[in-house]
Amino acid sequence: MLSFFKDYKYFAIAFAILSLIIILIFYNILKVDRVLPIYQPANVNSEMVDSTLLDVRKYHTIADFNLINQNGKTITQDDYQDKIYVADFFFTTCQTICPIMTDHMFQIQKEILNDDEIMLLSHTVTPEIDSVEQLKRYAIEKGVIDKKWNLVTGDRKQIYDLARKSYLAVKTVPFEDPYTMIHTENFMLIDKKRQIRGYYDGTNPEDIGRLLNDIKTLKKEYQ
Repeated sequence: MLSFFKDYKYFAIAFAILSLIIILIFYNILKVDRVLPIYQPANVNSEMVDSTLLDVRKYHTIADFNLINQNGKTITQDDYQDKIYVADFFFTTCQTICPIMTDHMFQIQKEILNDDEIMLLSHTVTPEIDSVEQLKRYAIEKGVIDKKWNLVTGDRKQIYDLARKSYLAVKTVPFEDPYTMIHTENFMLIDKKRQIRGYYDGTNPEDIGRLLNDIKTLKKEYQ
């Protein structure tokens, strides 16, 4: 019996190695990288979506925009061309969730600082208060780096339309001014085709970690 095992010992080792190689080959062939979803108005919380878009199920993208940043510079979609970016809505005088969201945006900024492919974009929902000068003070206080992160203000209707019809990210106030917005804690991940690829709770550290991982996943689509 011992002689039998000795005779086939090398065969068994070779067979085991060959089996492992075959398993690894099949694993690499069958392995499919995770792909982030593309969000459409029809599959987002309806409270965040303009009523004209509730049935839209494909081809949704972020609309063109023309806003002013903390340095008085006009910022358009061209500044984000061929970029992945994280967007949110805030206001500088907010004392509840905004400071937490801004601190988390600052953390993201640190992580992407040397990555020219990634940017940040924060829209004020109180443009009548958040002038260029106010945004600049806020930017300095919060450590905003101009080349990575734009804080933008502008026409209230345009910001409202971007929030409700593009980013699908804010609620309205019933019976108030038609362009009154209740901003949410949402961070949105936008791809190079201006499509929404993820929603995240900007007050939740775990979601910030998930967002950073999803940025890495999204980047793989362009490699």
